Amino acid sequence: MSEKIRVGVYGASGYAGQDLVEILTGHPAVELVFATSGGQAGQAVPGTALKYIPPGDAPLDEADAVFLALPHLASAPVAAHARAAGLKVVDLSADLRMDTPEAYHQWYGHPHPNPELLPTPYGLPEINRERLRGQSLIAAPGCYPTTTLLGLYPLLKAHAIADETPIIVDAKSGVSGAGREPKPHLHFVEVFGNLSPYSPGRSHRHVGEIEQEIAKLNGRVGPLIFTPHLLPVDRGLMASIYVTLQPGFDSANAQSLYEEIYGSEPLVKVLPTGQQAALKHVVRTNGAAISLTPVTPRYLHITSVTDNLRKGASGQAVQCFNLMFDLPETLGLV
Repeated sequence: MSEKIRVGVYGASGYAGQDLVEILTGHPAVELVFATSGGQAGQAVPGTALKYIPPGDAPLDEADAVFLALPHLASAPVAAHARAAGLKVVDLSADLRMDTPEAYHQWYGHPHPNPELLPTPYGLPEINRERLRGQSLIAAPGCYPTTTLLGLYPLLKAHAIADETPIIVDAKSGVSGAGREPKPHLHFVEVFGNLSPYSPGRSHRHVGEIEQEIAKLNGRVGPLIFTPHLLPVDRGLMASIYVTLQPGFDSANAQSLYEEIYGSEPLVKVLPTGQQAALKHVVRTNGAAISLTPVTPRYLHITSVTDNLRKGASGQAVQCFNLMFDLPETLGLV
C-alpha cells in the first residue's frame, strides 16, 4: 500500500484505547491522526506526537477509519456520525453486538440509541472471517464472549454438544476488564489477595451476546450458565468451560477436532494433550490458547485464555480492521 490509512481512536486514554494506540503506532499500513479523551484533552498521547483532543473536536475529514473504545450508549451515536461522514468504523463497545434493538434493550436495560445500525457484522474473525472482509462497520466482541466462543467453536461447528444440555462457564478476568474509571470495589486494597464472583448465573450482560452467537452455530444446546470473577491481576482472562457431549462423540476425540479447526489459525493455539492453558500463554499478545481435558467420554473441560485488552479488545479490533481493508489479517499483530 503506497499511502497509509488514516485512523482515529475515540476513547484512547482508556485501557483498551491505550493498547489500540500502541498497536496502531506500530502498524505499517496506518497513520494515527487523532486520539480523543473526555478527561485528558491536551495531554500527550503516549508513544506518539499527538495530544488527546475532546471527542467533539475529532477531525473526521482527516481520517479514513475510526476505532470506538467508548462506553455503551455513547458509542453508537459516534458510529452513526462517522459512517455518515464516509468513514469505516470498528466499535469496541457493546452497542452494536446484539442483532436487534429488542435484544439490546433486554440485556442492557436501555433503548438502543441507533437501531438503524443493527444488525452489524460480529467481529470474531475465526468464526466470521468471510463476513468481515470489506465491511464498513464491525462490532468487535467483548472479552468474555471472545474467550468463551473460541473455546466452544469447534464443538458447536461439529454439533458435538448434547442437545438441550447447559454450557457452564466459570470465567475470570483481570481488573483492567472493568475499565479505567475508579470504582470502590476496584481499589487495590479490595482486589489484592481476593477473588470474587459477580453477576452470576444468567445475569451478566454478556450472556445474551454469547447465546446469540451460539445459536447461529448450533441452536440445539441448552442455556448458558455463566459466572465471571474479578481476578487480582492487571490483565488476562480465563474461561473454564464444561460441556456434555453427544452420545456419538467421545471426549477423547476433541483434541484432534480442535487441532483440525484451529490448525491454520495464526492467533489461536491448541495446546498439546496434557498441557493446561494459563494466562502466561497469552498476556500482552494478540492470541488465544486453548487446552482440553476429557473428564469422562461424555464430559469435556475446556480452558480458553486471552489477554482481555488484546484478543479480547484492541488486538481483535485491529484484526477486524485488517479484514475491512483487505490487508494481511495479522498485520501489526504478530
